[in-house]
Amino acid sequence: MRESTEDSVQLQGLSVPGLELVLEFINTSKVQVVNETLEDLIETASFLQVTSILKLLSSEVWQDNCVELYSLSEVYGTHDLRNACLKYMSCYYHPMLRRPEFGGLLSAVREQVREMRMKGTATLVAIGDFTCLSLEMPDQDEHWSMLRYGEVEQRWKPLANNLPPDMINVRGYGSAVLDNYLFIVGGYRTTSQEISAVHCYNPCRNEWSPVAPLNQKRSNFKLLAVQGKMYAVGGQSLGTVECYSPEQDWWTCVSSMPDPLAEFSACECQGMIYVMGGYTARDRNTSVLRYCPSSDTWTVFRTCSAHIRKQQMLSVEDTIYLRQRRPSQTEDVLTVQSYNVSTGEWVQLKENTSKSGLNLTCTLHNDGVYIMSRDVSLPTSLEHRVFLNLGGLQALPGSGSEHAALLALPPQRAVMVGWREPVV
Repeated sequence: MRESTEDSVQLQGLSVPGLELVLEFINTSKVQVVNETLEDLIETASFLQVTSILKLLSSEVWQDNCVELYSLSEVYGTHDLRNACLKYMSCYYHPMLRRPEFGGLLSAVREQVREMRMKGTATLVAIGDFTCLSLEMPDQDEHWSMLRYGEVEQRWKPLANNLPPDMINVRGYGSAVLDNYLFIVGGYRTTSQEISAVHCYNPCRNEWSPVAPLNQKRSNFKLLAVQGKMYAVGGQSLGTVECYSPEQDWWTCVSSMPDPLAEFSACECQGMIYVMGGYTARDRNTSVLRYCPSSDTWTVFRTCSAHIRKQQMLSVEDTIYLRQRRPSQTEDVLTVQSYNVSTGEWVQLKENTSKSGLNLTCTLHNDGVYIMSRDVSLPTSLEHRVFLNLGGLQALPGSGSEHAALLALPPQRAVMVGWREPVV
């Protein structure tokens, strides 16, 4: 090149700050990454093909610069940097929702970020108090707060994480999954003191963090994820309802139930909240209550022909599935029935017995309902895989207060480390 024989070379269109930063990196292998000169740096490094700088920037993605880095990577075609920004925003999806610049991205990009959170291995996760003795682990004195179910090995395995000490020995809490975050909300301590604390588990980081507490302490309530928000419904002698918005990291009081209920059941179905059974202060509740988030109103949807008490509920499309345990002197009975919200039809699906006692928790997985207990021997199969065969699911080794959830867990090597964490 002719320029190689000249004393100086004039580069058209490149900024002085960008050239200075690139030359500094060439001489020292270091570069200052500040928001004010990001575009100068990326433009110059891309034009001169200094790929080492672009690789370095992929490890310098953080809360204050990830949206700008993403936009610049789109302009200058730096695909590795673009992917690093998308991964960061998906890993810290809820904190990013609170940033105005994230809201300025195209809706298709924001949806892509959310969908990336759902990628991974769909895994059954149990929360409770578990011992290694039951898990065939070498250290029999070790207690674990979370387990994951290995479907290949067909056994429960510890899921190591930094569960906050103030969450230990809490009962009566609510749990729900929103945007692949697992939330543990409220409850009471062994001293019977109710709490309002809220923590969420991020599988992308394999760590817990606190979020905004409830406005009102509550226990033995229902926590439901509905249309991108969470609802804490009722509680011990409570009829109030609170709504959590991840965009604001705040709980807002919404319309209360018509009457406070105890020992009721609830679930989300087609964007609505359905509440069944339980007891009012005066009598049994035989009404099916429905809450509409868009209008913030409760209505009496239908009337139940039989009383429902302490049943676990979940839904698939327009059908709600309810499971109930009926104890007796000789054996326990597990019943599963369905309720179609479109037709109002009730169907008795299955009844099983157990001589060792059933302590049940259930969740959706692989387009079906998984029921987990310390006596799992329910060879049930219905059409459309609505209720799956559970014979191969190893019993839960817990203490009786377990909750089940379904999370998309990344491969262990893909857990994001080394990034600057956002303030949450």
